[in-house]
Amino acid sequence: MGGSLALGRTAPVLDFGLHFVGSDGQERDESLSSGWTVPFEMALPVRKFSSYRGQRSFSGLWWSSTISEHVGFESWLERDHVMVLDFDPAVVGLSSQPFRLSWRRGGKTRIHTPDYFARLRDGTGVVVDVRADDRIEPDDAEAFANTARACESVGWEFRRLGKLDEVLASNLRWLAGYRHPRCLHLGRATDLQRVFQTPAPLLEGTRLVGDPIAVLPTLFHLMWVHVLQADLASAPLSGSSMVWLRAGDAE
Repeated sequence: MGGSLALGRTAPVLDFGLHFVGSDGQERDESLSSGWTVPFEMALPVRKFSSYRGQRSFSGLWWSSTISEHVGFESWLERDHVMVLDFDPAVVGLSSQPFRLSWRRGGKTRIHTPDYFARLRDGTGVVVDVRADDRIEPDDAEAFANTARACESVGWEFRRLGKLDEVLASNLRWLAGYRHPRCLHLGRATDLQRVFQTPAPLLEGTRLVGDPIAVLPTLFHLMWVHVLQADLASAPLSGSSMVWLRAGDAE
């Protein structure tokens, strides 16, 4: 991960420009060297999300439990990575299409709009581009490389993300259905935390609290917010999946 934000960094080697829409709805143009301190996790999308008949990709909005607002996506792959960012406890801020980055090459101006900007709990800015490995053309590779250079010059982290592991994606899609706070029942949450102080199979522990139909939404919500944990990468969640209370939460 990249380092925390710190004032007084040196100017970028290349002369990168930024075009963005602030949280007040005003469009602005600044150089990266002066504009990198803008809270881009609060910026509005710099361009609209397209939707038309015959469109090959699917655009939509993801309700983020991290910021309690919608975040746009332009493909199922982007949707999955927004979901992962929303699930990541290190992420405290998130925006889509946060700015348009520009630079000069061969006497011409090149532009690139990253897919997301995330702010981490430690203050680090993270710029994210989502593109499957087999869909990266030479111009894309150049754009990603220059975006990475721009990020490095101001202390941001750059991530180019491809296909997500299907087991993890499937498990997170399931848990995401319970991400809204309305799924949390405080009394059952307390009982679940007591039951899973010792690791136990998911359904067995749930039944110790009550009717699974009533208890499972709270259990899945607690897993989404990392109070309860399980191995989400090795196998699909099931009644036999081992669940445990996050370290430090035990009474």
